[in-house]
Amino acid sequence: MQSAQAMQAAAQKNFEGTRLRSLRSPPAENFKNVFVGCPMPNLCKNHIILLICLSLLFASCASVASVDDGRQPVTFPSVEDVTPVWREFAGGVDFFHGRTGSPRLEFWAVKIDLSSREIEIITKGGVVKNGITHSAKVSSFVRDNNLIAGINAVPFDISSSIEGQAIKNIGIVVSNGILIAPANPNYDALVFYKDGTAAIVSQSSINSIANIENAAGGFHAILANGELTPRTQNNEARHPRSAAGISADGRYLYLLVIDGRRAQSEGATENETALLLRSLGSWNAINFDGGGSSALAMRFPDGGVRAVNTPIHLLPGQERAVAGCIGVRSSSW
Repeated sequence: MQSAQAMQAAAQKNFEGTRLRSLRSPPAENFKNVFVGCPMPNLCKNHIILLICLSLLFASCASVASVDDGRQPVTFPSVEDVTPVWREFAGGVDFFHGRTGSPRLEFWAVKIDLSSREIEIITKGGVVKNGITHSAKVSSFVRDNNLIAGINAVPFDISSSIEGQAIKNIGIVVSNGILIAPANPNYDALVFYKDGTAAIVSQSSINSIANIENAAGGFHAILANGELTPRTQNNEARHPRSAAGISADGRYLYLLVIDGRRAQSEGATENETALLLRSLGSWNAINFDGGGSSALAMRFPDGGVRAVNTPIHLLPGQERAVAGCIGVRSSSW
C-alpha cells in the first residue's frame, strides 16, 4: 500500500500535468474536456470535481448580482426579440444586462456614443515591457488605463490566468496611431480612423496605418449592412462570446459579452451573436476571441473594477490573461 506522502506526491504531479496541458488548450476548447483522460488518483479527482461544482454553484448565485444596482436582467424570449433598456453608466456610455429564454443566454452590453466629446477609445495589445508584449486580464486593462469599460478582442497564443507572460497577438493592434501588432490577413478588425469614423474591415485590406488612430483585430465579421454574413450559417458551436458592433449611422459602438458553459447561459453560436447585436442596434459587427477569454470589465461607482459577466478560465469566475483589448474612457467619470 502506498504511503500518504507518496499518494500526495503522485496527486500533485498529475495535477501539475493537467494544468500544463490545459494551458496549451485553445481558447475555444470545451470546458467539459479539461479533465478528460487525466490519470489522477480518485482522491485528487474527487476534490477537483467538488471544487468545480462549488464554483459553478457560486457562479450561479453571483451572476445575477453583478450589476451595480442589483436589478435582475431584463428577460426576452429570444435574441431576435431583444429590445434593449439602456441606462446611463457614464457620459456617453450606456449599459444593458439581459437574458433570453431560447436559447438560454445571459449577456451584458455597453453602448458608446462615438460622437461625444467626453469619449475616448483606447486599444492595447497587452502590457509592453522592453519591447515585448505581456498578457493582462481585461479587468487590469480597465483599471490600469483609467477606463470605464473594456472587452477582450484579439486572438493570442497562450491560455493562462497568470498575467505578465510574453504573448503574441494574432491580429492587428494599433494604439494611438502606433502599430503594436501586425495585421493577420485571415481575419477582420474593428478600426477607428483619425477622422472620427469607425468600420469593420478585412485585415488583408490594411496596407497603411497612416489614417488609423486605433484598431483591434478579431476573428470574422458576422453582420454586414444589417445582414448576417454567410459564415454564421455554418458555425453552430456554442461558446461564451465577445463581440462588437457599429450602428448604421456610425455614431454608436456596441460591446457585447455573452456567457456560456454554465446552466443559466449555454453559450451562443455566431448566428445568435450576430442577431443579438442587430437587436441591440448594430448594422455591422465582428466576432472577437471568445471561450474562456470572454470578459467585459467595468469601473463601478465604488471605484472597483470587475468583470460583469462570469468568465470561465478552467473555473467559473476566473479571468484569463489576454492580449489585445478595446476600451472606453469618459471624461465625465
